[in-house]
Amino acid sequence: MVNVIVILEIEPTRVDEFLSVITLNAVESVKEPGCLRFEVNRQFEKPNLFALSESYVDEAAMHVHYTTPHFAKWKEAAATGFILNRWSVKGPVL
Repeated sequence: MVNVIVILEIEPTRVDEFLSVITLNAVESVKEPGCLRFEVNRQFEKPNLFALSESYVDEAAMHVHYTTPHFAKWKEAAATGFILNRWSVKGPVL
């Protein structure tokens, strides 16, 4: 199994825009055969800080995710600049 953990700090005035595209990505991602989980979490104390928690059956399934139409839509929206900071860890579950 492969996990992807992404921490995103979003421009506070654009949180609603971010949420509309990331929740669509999450809903569509869990329909992929190789995606086991795609969750979006929001920080209590800092409501523009989010964590994405994704699990895939293997690395190949993770790469398939990056070729989907919903991921392309997410990538296009993210390129508009609502992400202030981004950190991620991708790799096998130990």
